[in-house]
Amino acid sequence: MTDQQKGISRRGLLGAAGAAVATGVAGYAAHSVISNEESHAADTTGPVEFYGEHQAGIVTPAQDRLHFATFDVTTDKRDAVIALLKEWTAAAALMTAGRDIGQYGAVNGPAEAPPEDTGEAVGLPPARLTLTIGFGPSFFQDAKGNDRFGLKTKRPKALVDLPHFIGDNLDPARSGGDIAVQACSDDPQVAVHAIRNLARIGFGTTAVRYSQLGFGRTSSTSRAQTTPRNLFGFKDGTNNLKLEDTAKLEDQLWVQPEDGPDWMVGGSYLVSRRIRMTIETWDRTSLSEQETIVGRGKGTGAPLGKSDEFDAIDFEAKGNDGTPKVATDAHIRLAHPQFNNGAELLRRGYNFVDGSDGLGRLDAGLFFLAYQRDPRKQFIPIQNQLARSDVLNEYIRHVGSGIFACPGGVPAGSFWGERLFS
Repeated sequence: MTDQQKGISRRGLLGAAGAAVATGVAGYAAHSVISNEESHAADTTGPVEFYGEHQAGIVTPAQDRLHFATFDVTTDKRDAVIALLKEWTAAAALMTAGRDIGQYGAVNGPAEAPPEDTGEAVGLPPARLTLTIGFGPSFFQDAKGNDRFGLKTKRPKALVDLPHFIGDNLDPARSGGDIAVQACSDDPQVAVHAIRNLARIGFGTTAVRYSQLGFGRTSSTSRAQTTPRNLFGFKDGTNNLKLEDTAKLEDQLWVQPEDGPDWMVGGSYLVSRRIRMTIETWDRTSLSEQETIVGRGKGTGAPLGKSDEFDAIDFEAKGNDGTPKVATDAHIRLAHPQFNNGAELLRRGYNFVDGSDGLGRLDAGLFFLAYQRDPRKQFIPIQNQLARSDVLNEYIRHVGSGIFACPGGVPAGSFWGERLFS
């Protein structure tokens, strides 16, 4: 096969990758022993269907890599935005299928013209690439109150401006955005290629506001996946919503017809938060204090007082000194549905390390991504409680933020946001 032929069918190969990994080491206490775990690796090469009832990249089993970007719309022309969304949709469908964008792709076009596809994914499989779009509050009405695209009356009531939470130290340059696109893949170059091509297509209509690379998913969105760890070394997202929980997803994740508006039915609301971790301070904190702060054993991920990661948390259990085994200000207690009117989130965040801060510390942390049916009833009250009382706040800083309305899935022949503009 020639290089040009490879360019045409460049990521059409399917494959399966899987490995069973078992590790065990002695710890300081029973709840700190790392249990034997089997890694359930999904097919990390093949495509994920782009079209469907819901957007891919939400309940899709979480991939290993992220490239997240928000865009500011630089035109006031409604038709130009619609044309862009149509072109983006066509490109997204091709890239998630493992194909170059455009008629000729990266290497088969006229030598005198710029390639239609940037080409850095030539020869790579699609690696389960998903692209998920959302629209921010400023898409419906900008900071000056302008209804640029005639969409002000279509802004969902649930798409609220997030309040200022205690401890927020938000960088405006890393917050907000008219449009967000989440690219997830098991290959970082595939994810970067996708965002790069959308940004290139959008030149003159949109401009990148900020982007964030992420590695090492910090949640599982399927029961076939083991629970990953965050940069504090703890298992993260043990009780996350899973794609197998279909009834719970209808209740907690997907917008229902009675919620309105019509264009959001089958969609979900995304909250993004860039959370800086002061890992140097954390790394000097004793193991017992770390576990008390989180409320779980660092090794097994089990709730304190239990032996298995998925054991039910006993919030009434007391230690020998009469204090709760899971402290009243422990992270898992304050975030638990039992103390938040049953509210849950579907999390699919990622670790990040973005160099240093110039003061000898790593600029590292968690890029938190959470999908939900209504942020007024889910993320906002949960975060208010965490911001007030979570002892983990001593080690984290919220430095970026965003909220986006992610419409339902794209039927074949349609485009991202078509129901919004109809």
